[in-house]
Amino acid sequence: MLKRLLSLLICLSLAFPAWATQDFLLNDIVIEGNKRVQAVDILNSMAIKPGQTVTPADIDAAMANVYRMERFSDIGSEITTDAGITVLTLKVVERPLVRNIRFEGNDELTTDKLREVITVRVPDIYDPFEVSKSVDMIKAEYIKEGYYAAEITADSHVNEGNETLVTFRIKEGGIVRIKDLRFEGNTIFDDDDLEDAMDTKEKWMFSWLTGRGNYNEPLLMQDLDRIADLYFNEGHVRVKVREPVISLVDDGKHMLVLIHIDEGPQYKIGQVDAQGDMIQEKEELLALLGLTSGDVFSRAKLRAGVGVLTDVYADQGYAYANVSPLTRADDETRTIALMLDIEQGPQMSVERINITGNTKTRDKVVRREMKLVEGDLFNATNLKRSKARINNLGFFEAVDISTSAGTEENLMNVDVNVTERSTGTFSVGAGYSSVDGVVFQGSVTQQNFLGRGWRLNLAASLGGESTTYQLGLTDPYFLDTRWTVGADVFSTEREYDDYSRDSQGFAIKAGHPIGEYSRILVTYRLENVDIYDVSLYASPDLMEQEGESTVSSVTTVYSYNTTDNRLDPSSGNELSASWEIAGLGGTEKFSKYILDARHFTPLKWGTVFATHGQIGYVHSLNSDDVPVDERFYLGGIYSIRGFDSREVGPRYAEGEFSGGDTEAYFNFEYIFPLHEELKIKGVTFFDVGNTWGENDFSGEDSDPFGSWRYSTGAGIRWLSPMGPMRFEYGYNLDPRDYESNGKFDFMIGRFF
Repeated sequence: MLKRLLSLLICLSLAFPAWATQDFLLNDIVIEGNKRVQAVDILNSMAIKPGQTVTPADIDAAMANVYRMERFSDIGSEITTDAGITVLTLKVVERPLVRNIRFEGNDELTTDKLREVITVRVPDIYDPFEVSKSVDMIKAEYIKEGYYAAEITADSHVNEGNETLVTFRIKEGGIVRIKDLRFEGNTIFDDDDLEDAMDTKEKWMFSWLTGRGNYNEPLLMQDLDRIADLYFNEGHVRVKVREPVISLVDDGKHMLVLIHIDEGPQYKIGQVDAQGDMIQEKEELLALLGLTSGDVFSRAKLRAGVGVLTDVYADQGYAYANVSPLTRADDETRTIALMLDIEQGPQMSVERINITGNTKTRDKVVRREMKLVEGDLFNATNLKRSKARINNLGFFEAVDISTSAGTEENLMNVDVNVTERSTGTFSVGAGYSSVDGVVFQGSVTQQNFLGRGWRLNLAASLGGESTTYQLGLTDPYFLDTRWTVGADVFSTEREYDDYSRDSQGFAIKAGHPIGEYSRILVTYRLENVDIYDVSLYASPDLMEQEGESTVSSVTTVYSYNTTDNRLDPSSGNELSASWEIAGLGGTEKFSKYILDARHFTPLKWGTVFATHGQIGYVHSLNSDDVPVDERFYLGGIYSIRGFDSREVGPRYAEGEFSGGDTEAYFNFEYIFPLHEELKIKGVTFFDVGNTWGENDFSGEDSDPFGSWRYSTGAGIRWLSPMGPMRFEYGYNLDPRDYESNGKFDFMIGRFF
């Protein structure tokens, strides 16, 4: 635009006659050539009017103002004098009106997507700058998708009505993926360490599916910052990560990325001090920083230490405390002096807790998970824990907690905004076993029944050999207390090869938290069991259990849970220990113990290593055998994969599985993201375990723990809108004659 403006001013200077170098009276201004732009708008922009005495410089400025309207591609001028009347005539050429925009050659990106990207609009005045900018934006969009070699050009066709069609012509080419990432100048970190810190990766065999190796310039620029962070955390504060050098190879199909690094010297911590508002002794606060004189400087440790100190103040109500680390580098001694400048600000109390976004869930369901109440001093740790507790309800897609000013200087509001998710789930599953044949399982659950946080469960299992129904309702905050109260009723009918079993019963439960992460739950179960149609060839053990019996038992469960997300954990622990004793009435008398533990370890690249183990033991409290259905049966997607459900453990001589008195099994899983946006993950696993009967532990030659069963496999897990889905195949590492080599399982339910 500046170049065109200079040309205009030169033309104007040549248009003036020699005598027009002094002030003169301008009698009139005439506009010619304008069609869409009103003459009055042009005259108003000029800032000179007929009847004024003007200079050539005034006219130059007026012409420049007209050009700045950005409505004209060319402006001419002429000054004439006739009979003492001086007239300025402007001859303007209007820019055309963009009437339509067309894209040609775009196959990989839709026209709608490209229209969102460009800055040219319809209808609007044609602007070459905006067209050029739009070309760059289209190019950038193709680069994001890996089409680094895409070529974009633009042209326009103006018709007789001064209207134009802008056409963007695109040659997409193929996806250009990164064939090789190279580094120069790195001695502190090897190439693998630097690549691990980057989201940009080299191509691999499944790049066509995952997009790995696609060139993304903004992402690569962020990766340069990540590399610099590695050096900052090792004291190399003068590091310089140069802009990458990009080279196309293989006829433009691939690219090489070269990153040069100037590492610089390593710096250590010099003097460490603090100034400002101290709520503890200075030495105590500095100890919380985690950095002392002589340590290698680390920006990550400094950032973490400042966060700890900020939380110390915020936990005492100083919500707006500001801990500013002031650093001074000494290049001669290669040390960095730290001064913490602390401003505590006013001590704040919570005036109101505002909850929004909950269209179905009642306010109290969210409010009771808050560790802060109105009137409390602000506490940052309790606020973070409140967010985790609300998240763990599983009722919301997102939970955002912020603060806002209250009615007085020392008062603040806590604003909780939630985005509700569907808490009703229809779960289905199907499988096949030699016992049940084809089995269909289904359940309807509502984790937030009536918006009160009640848990409703209606489940059924229908198969050729079995039918099960269950209805349960649990209130985790009974009568707005911290007591959990619930009840279940159930009915089961099942046909085995050697007998049939029919049962009906109910269970009632009550529990209470113990501290922040633990709780005790006590369940009373009353079940009537009828074993009938026992085969004449059944084992004596089974024949003795024919007829009706009653189980009246009390189960006490202690649970401890610190996982970060109850639905799909990535860190934390879960532990439960249960003891069931039957014999408080009824005919069956036994005692059962189960210990279950899980641990989730977050690793690099969003992956998780999960371990799970369970051991159990059941024994009779009289001379009778433990009831068949109270024994342990393993196999299937929730215990040892690669085996049919309930078909791992002791068997009768006739081939029927008898269940074990003792069980132990362990699962080891490596979970990795496949598509973060769709919440799809992959998993590889190794399972080991078995169940044993009393005879396995008696006799000189008994070696129960030498009979472990093993399986391995892989699967896909999807946190779908219908609920968590599992598709997993387990491979039996040592199949017996009556077992298959492996088994595929599909299930909708919890991931573990």
